[in-house]
Amino acid sequence: MTDTTQQLHKGVNLAAVVALGLGTAVGVAIFSVIAPATALAGPGMLLAVLAAAAPMFVIAVTYAFMGSALPTSGASFEWSRRFIHPFVGFLIAWLRIVSNVGAILVLALVAVRYLSMVVPLPTKPTMFAGFLLFFLANYFGVALAARLQVVLMGALVVLFFIFAAWGAPHIEPAHFEPLLPHGTAGMLAAVPLLIGLFFGIEAATEIGDEVKDGRKAIPLGIALSIGSAVVLYLMVAVVALGVLGPEALARSETPLLDAAQPFMGPIAKPLIVTAAVVAIGKSLNSLYLGFSRSLFAMARAGMLPAPLTKIHPKYGTPHIALWTILGGATLGLLAPMNLTSLFLAVNIPTLLKYAATSFSAVVVVRKHPEIYAAARFKLSPRATICWAYAGAAAALVIAVLGFQADWMPYAALGVWAMIGIAYYVVTHRKSA
Repeated sequence: MTDTTQQLHKGVNLAAVVALGLGTAVGVAIFSVIAPATALAGPGMLLAVLAAAAPMFVIAVTYAFMGSALPTSGASFEWSRRFIHPFVGFLIAWLRIVSNVGAILVLALVAVRYLSMVVPLPTKPTMFAGFLLFFLANYFGVALAARLQVVLMGALVVLFFIFAAWGAPHIEPAHFEPLLPHGTAGMLAAVPLLIGLFFGIEAATEIGDEVKDGRKAIPLGIALSIGSAVVLYLMVAVVALGVLGPEALARSETPLLDAAQPFMGPIAKPLIVTAAVVAIGKSLNSLYLGFSRSLFAMARAGMLPAPLTKIHPKYGTPHIALWTILGGATLGLLAPMNLTSLFLAVNIPTLLKYAATSFSAVVVVRKHPEIYAAARFKLSPRATICWAYAGAAAALVIAVLGFQADWMPYAALGVWAMIGIAYYVVTHRKSA
């Protein structure tokens, strides 16, 4: 098998690692999910944000260890394939194909809806224009995509700070009492909704071959990403809750816009719409980066067609994989769009990915002491195993809890899994 990895360009520095993690996590959810979370928890929604961060922090510790021990492109696939079983790596990555296409569609659709609040736009042609924009940003080199991510992340942080600083004097302390109107149970019920705020914190591990000094930059970047995400979310949520109050916030369909209008007036709509589009743009850019490297890694391992391993001779990017993503997203425009089902279809494979990476970490500690020793970030062997099991358990429990909300995405993913299993069996019989 050709070693194409050497041709991938190392164009991602620490700032880009942080921007990739934050850029994937801080997306469309912050503009919508705090409203239903407040309906469940009242002001206790703020505590629920911290509670939601806890399992992601556990999982992030495992990702930091694995990213510093064995940085590689398509990391979640490669680790599962190598340390659990090739079929496990294949199946999770296969499920993530449909979830990644679904995520691209959701993000583009929501971005167009926000933009249409300011300027009327045709939905699907504008979505395609977005697909093409981020395809080009990633096609012409990972350094360009990484720089774009840093710029977009910086712009979003500035917009959030404007929102928070302008709104802080308008906060009503009475809106935070009582803190737990629905008790601890209400606060805990909001956690499954809010955990999606932190999905993608580990995004830079998926392009490990292209990170400069990856063994150091990846774990440090993950730590900075999750800490920054908690601060940003709490800052925005405190202002929204303090200005609107829990009852009004719970009823809102556009919570940040509704919170901004009392103190920003006519500036609120263009500012919040800009923030939403920038946040979604960051997530789309991160998706193109990580998804293309996942397809590349699967093909490199012989589990998808070999052309997906081709690296552009000038730009050093997996250009066939990027073309495939553009084609898949474009075909997705023909499908009906149900946001609730699409969100679950995105989250379930992501949680399975987290569980598999956690189990991979256990195998590394127990059976590959040389890889454990090479890690720049690591706990003791016993502590690493405990953290990994805790992360796997948290991911699997949350994945099961989603069945209560809507069973249809589980059925659809089951059908897609059956197709993948058939493909895996047929291709391995041919190669045997």
